[in-house]
Amino acid sequence: MNKQVKSVVVIMAATCLLGLVGCATSPTVPDPAASTSSVASSVTSSVTSTLPPPDPARERVPQDQRAKVASLMVVGVTDFDDALAKLQQGAGGIFISSWANTELLATPGRDIAELRRVMGRPFSVSIDFEGGRVQRHAEVLGSHASPRELADTQSVDQVEEHAYHLGRTLREHGVTVDFAPVIDVDTAALDVVGDRAFSTDPTQAGEYGAAFARGLEAAGVTPVYKHFPGHGQASGDTHHELATTPPLDQLVGHDLVPYTIALREKNAAVMVGHMVVPGLGDALPASLNPAAYQLLRSGDYPGGIPYRGLIYTDDLSGMRAITDQHPLPLAVAMAIAAGADQALFSSVSDFEEVISAVDAAVTTGQIPPQQIEDSAYLVQKQLLTSGV
Repeated sequence: MNKQVKSVVVIMAATCLLGLVGCATSPTVPDPAASTSSVASSVTSSVTSTLPPPDPARERVPQDQRAKVASLMVVGVTDFDDALAKLQQGAGGIFISSWANTELLATPGRDIAELRRVMGRPFSVSIDFEGGRVQRHAEVLGSHASPRELADTQSVDQVEEHAYHLGRTLREHGVTVDFAPVIDVDTAALDVVGDRAFSTDPTQAGEYGAAFARGLEAAGVTPVYKHFPGHGQASGDTHHELATTPPLDQLVGHDLVPYTIALREKNAAVMVGHMVVPGLGDALPASLNPAAYQLLRSGDYPGGIPYRGLIYTDDLSGMRAITDQHPLPLAVAMAIAAGADQALFSSVSDFEEVISAVDAAVTTGQIPPQQIEDSAYLVQKQLLTSGV
């Protein structure tokens, strides 16, 4: 007999005993309604106390399938009006590109704070701000040294502090996600990486990248490691062409090493690049390749750490490694089907068409509904982690 049932029996027995004692003076009839109410209250209280507390992230996931799908998209915007339109269509986040109007960062009434007031729902605001060659809207956000210069002149702790101050500036202007740090390993042969990387040494690249991520996170900005599984040895620049890396078995002791260090920072996100990796599933760009996402999730490489956080694609609309092969709606659907939680595209002529393409893929079973649910949950969880 369990404790709860035993308690109910004891209460009933005591009631009967009191009734017998009372018979010596005057008969007493127990009130069945009162007894039932007491037992029900006891049972309800016991059940309620054992239920887990509600999950805030789960409660914030949209219930409507189309809205849920749209929440998995981060869309480039040009100005306040464009941002408002994309958010009203359901975008999970907006991306402040190099050509976006700086009003979004600096003009009261036309800025991120006003978008949040008008929308009344959480959304992410992302930017590319690595320092050096890649620091969007430095005229507003300030100019910062490149990752290579930081690693050459500062300690790991100093880089963490540097990133914290950068993160504070970003957050003060409404930015919640920084597509940085680059933890590619520079080979000195590929200009698109170069001084955007902290080092030519894989371990040092991971240590400095992790420090940069810690600084951003402490300031309330989500860091995003890029470009998994490693762009440093690619055959070209994926902005301009489809590029291929050395085979996977050559990446594991080099390009993947930074991830064995950096992914210890549990709240960082990861961006998957557009490189084709021989030996990793089909001959597809990693951003469209299920095997690449599985490798990241499982940590199935030497020293790998299983990853349960948010995964972004690299830009699906502004890089020819993708645009030369697939129209944007198909590319976004392929990326999400492959395992991306957030599909990033810096420009779009018809956002509704992109949403519809992914929504149709879910409806027809090409993308499991539970996969969309899980990704939408991770999106909301990351927003909560960054205080949005």
